[in-house]
Amino acid sequence: MKAKSISLTEFTSTVQAAVKSALQKHPKFQADAPKGITFSYLIRGIPVPDRFTVAETQAFADDVAGHLIAAHPEALAGVGKQGVVFSAGGHVIVGIPAVESFLLEK
Repeated sequence: MKAKSISLTEFTSTVQAAVKSALQKHPKFQADAPKGITFSYLIRGIPVPDRFTVAETQAFADDVAGHLIAAHPEALAGVGKQGVVFSAGGHVIVGIPAVESFLLEK
């Protein structure tokens, strides 16, 4: 299967809009919109402070993921409808599940 391509600039803008929208919906989260995107083996995400419950963090992750998946359905096909919450070493990260592959274009 050929990987779908996505513009890095467009994807970054979508991430910023998704986080901004989720922050408005969840005013307890006080954070700046991300200035970059982290790519790792597990998820693409943003850090979350540790003062939130798991349910609050999952709801925030679901809103961010829903926005991203709606904006890039072909590139993010197969990631499901929910966001991901990952915790390790005292850090909590929210994002979308890793996709099999997609190409970033300038």
